[in-house]
Amino acid sequence: MEPLWVFVGALLAATAVHVAGQQEGFLSIDCGLDAKFNGRRDTYTDIAYVSDDPYVDGGMNHRVAAKFDVSSRSENRRTLRSFPSGIRNCYTLPTESGGKYLVRMEFFYGDYDGKTSPSFEVHLGSNYWDTFRNSDFWWSEAIFVAWGSWVPVCLVNTGGGTPFVSTVELRPLLPSLYPQVTVDESISAFARKNLGADTIYRFPDDPYDRFWEWEVSSLWANLSTKKTIQREDSFAVPIPVLQTAVAPVNNGTVLHVGTWNTYKSTFEFKFFLHFSDIQNTQLRQFDIYLNDYEWYKKYSPPYLTADYVYSTGWYKATEGTYNITLAATNRSMLPPMVNAYEVFNRIPHDTPRTSPKDFDTMMAIKLEYGVKKNWMGDPCFPANYRWSGVNCSGVTANTTRIISLDLSDSNLTGVISDNFTLLTELRYLDLSGNSLNGPVPKSLCKRSAGSLIFRYQSDEDMCNKTTISPPLSKNRTAIISISIVVPMLVVAILVVACLIWRGRRKPKISTHDPPREPELQSAPESRKSNGDQLQNTENRRFTYKELEKFTDKFQRCIGKGGFGLVYYGRLEDNAEVAVKMRSESSSHGLDEFLAEVNS
Repeated sequence: MEPLWVFVGALLAATAVHVAGQQEGFLSIDCGLDAKFNGRRDTYTDIAYVSDDPYVDGGMNHRVAAKFDVSSRSENRRTLRSFPSGIRNCYTLPTESGGKYLVRMEFFYGDYDGKTSPSFEVHLGSNYWDTFRNSDFWWSEAIFVAWGSWVPVCLVNTGGGTPFVSTVELRPLLPSLYPQVTVDESISAFARKNLGADTIYRFPDDPYDRFWEWEVSSLWANLSTKKTIQREDSFAVPIPVLQTAVAPVNNGTVLHVGTWNTYKSTFEFKFFLHFSDIQNTQLRQFDIYLNDYEWYKKYSPPYLTADYVYSTGWYKATEGTYNITLAATNRSMLPPMVNAYEVFNRIPHDTPRTSPKDFDTMMAIKLEYGVKKNWMGDPCFPANYRWSGVNCSGVTANTTRIISLDLSDSNLTGVISDNFTLLTELRYLDLSGNSLNGPVPKSLCKRSAGSLIFRYQSDEDMCNKTTISPPLSKNRTAIISISIVVPMLVVAILVVACLIWRGRRKPKISTHDPPREPELQSAPESRKSNGDQLQNTENRRFTYKELEKFTDKFQRCIGKGGFGLVYYGRLEDNAEVAVKMRSESSSHGLDEFLAEVNS
C-alpha cells in the first residue's frame, strides 16, 4: 500500500466556523472560569458558556501561559481547572433518564503550570471512557443514553501527572440518532472527518454540535457541489459536510480512506461511512474493505441523497491497525468516493452502577446539605472510589443499592430531609453529631422500629418521645375512667335500660319502627367508687337530632355489643349518657333487643 499522507485541520486553529444562536438544551461549561462572571458567549459559535463551580467539587482554576493566551484562541481554551488532590474528580451533569446525549471534554494544556503535559483516564459514570496521553490539545466525545437524572464524567489520576480539563459540553440528541447506542452500551468518538473540505464544521451547521474535522491527502482528489442534498435521520450528517467528497487522484480505481492505530489493544471499533454522490454522469460502484475483510459489495451511493454504510458488529484487529479501502468494480465507470466517516470505539458498561433511584436521592441529599467529602461520580463503583460513609449491597442486574449511610459529625444543619426516606433499602443511618432540628420523618421512625438502625441524638429517642399532658379536672378524669372501663360501662347501661323499660307504661313498641332508631339509655352521673348505688334517672324520650347534639354526631364510640355500637354523650345538665344503637347489620331483631333490655 502506498504511504498515506494525511493533514488534519486542528481544532486549535481559528478556522472559519459559522455563527448562530444558542441551541436549546445545551450545557456548555468553561472550566476554570471565575464564578463571579455571569457566563460568556463563544466568539466563533455564539454558544453561551458558564462557570464550572456548580458542577464540580474541588480543583483549582488556572489560565494558560501568556504565549497561548491570545485573542485568536477561543476563550474557553484560555482557562482550565486542575485537580491536584484526590484520585477521582467528577463533573456531575443533569440529564433526563432515558434521553440520548453527546458529552465532550476538551483539554488544552497551554503550559499552565510550566511542567509537562500529563496523562490520565477519563470515565463515563463508573466505566472507562478514554485516556489523555501527554498532548497539548485533545478532545474526547461520547454518546450515551442517560440511566438517571445525573451523569458523572470523571478524571482519574493514574500517576502520570495532575489531571485537568478546559471545557465540558453536554448536547441532547434525538432518540433516532445513533440507534446502536443503548443504556447498557455507549460509544466514544475515535475519529470524525469531513473529507474534501478546508474548514471545521460544528454548531450551527451541525445542530448537535459534533466536531467534523477537515482532512486532506495528496492521494485524494476533492469533489464538491452547491446543490441541495437530502439528509437522512439516523446520523443527520450536516449538509455542508455532504457537499464535499474525495476520490482517488487521476481517476484511480482504489481509494484509501484512512489508517488508524490504537494505543489500547482491547478497543473494539465500529466504522460509519457517509455518502452522497455529487456526480450523476455514469455508474459509480465499488466494494468496501475493512483491512482484508470484504465489508460491503457493489455499493453505489445515491445522487444528492445522504446514505451510509456501517459495521453492525464490533471489530477488533489482531495487531491494532485498521484501514478502510474502496475498490471500484469492473462495471464502474467512475472512481470510488466518500464524503465523511466516523469511527467509534465501544464503552462497555461492565462495571456495575448504583441504582438510578438511589443515585438521584444521594445527589439530592448532597445538594440539600452541601456535602463535599469525596461525593463525586457513582456512589458505589468502582469500589475503591466509593463515597465516604456509603456502603452498598451485592450486585443484581448490574446495579447495587445503598444499604448504609454514615453522616455523623458532618456539619449538617437544618431539618432531617425527607430524601433519606427514599433510600428504601437503607439498613443503617447515622446522623448523630450534627446540628439538625425539627421532626424526624414518620417513615424513618416507622422503619427504625423494624429493619433500620437509625442514630440521630445520643441523649434522647426522637421517634419515641413521651408527650406529657396538663393535669385533668375531676370531671375530665371521670370521663376518661368511664371510657377506659368499657365492659363495666356496658353492664351499667344494660341495668339502667332495664329500669327505664320497666318504669314505662306505654303500649308495646311496633317492630316496624326504623331499624336505626337509637335507643336512649340514661347513664347515671358518675360518683366516686366507694360503694355508692347508681342514681335513679328520669324516664325521658329524645329526638334523633337531640341525640346527635348530645353525642356530637356520634363521634366517640365507647364500646360495641351484639346489637351494635355504643356512643358517649353529655346531656344539657352535663349528665353523662351512653347511647346504644342497633345496627342494620345486626343479626338480632328489634324484639330481641327489647327482650334483652326487659330481661
